Amino acid sequence: MKAQSGLLLICLGLAACQGSNPYVAQSLPLPPAPAQAANTFDRSAYPAPPRDYGRYRSWAWLNGQLPPGTAWADSAQVAEAVSNALDQRGLRPLHDNRPADLLVSAHLSLQTRLRQVQDDSGYYGGYGGYDRYGRGYGMYNSVPIVRTYSEQVVVVQVDLFDAGSGQPVWSASAETANKGSDIDRTDSIREAVEKAMSAYPPS
Repeated sequence: MKAQSGLLLICLGLAACQGSNPYVAQSLPLPPAPAQAANTFDRSAYPAPPRDYGRYRSWAWLNGQLPPGTAWADSAQVAEAVSNALDQRGLRPLHDNRPADLLVSAHLSLQTRLRQVQDDSGYYGGYGGYDRYGRGYGMYNSVPIVRTYSEQVVVVQVDLFDAGSGQPVWSASAETANKGSDIDRTDSIREAVEKAMSAYPPS
């Protein structure tokens, strides 16, 4: 009897499922595209093409200004070091009214760095003695000494901009140890600039 009642309930359920569905799918037509849509290009939908650094041939200082000087080095020293580094990479300065391919800015500063040096042959100590039978015992070990000192370094920042769009193209900074004499200072600036420009153009 129970089996018949269960079978009857299942048949009634199936019959109810076959009834008309009160929910009817409806769709509205898409609105027409705006008139300017045919002429609009969405750059964000596509990856940016790789930059062709080979098309950059000439350069000029950003806003026509040489790098600022400091109490440690004058503007002409920094400008000469940057100009030489760019020249080695096939970029030629423009001195007339023609538009350059790149605009260049550079900045030099003196900064202090804390350095640490570990001396592994530092303090040597331990303990020991003799037992009642005259046999020696003990433990000895060397403890490394870490020394901290400050060093003044020359930091150079070089920035390149696309002259047509004004967008940044490349940027790098590097540092080298500060040296004392005027000749050594020039070498320090040249070395820092060369380190900064060593990765240009990007591979």
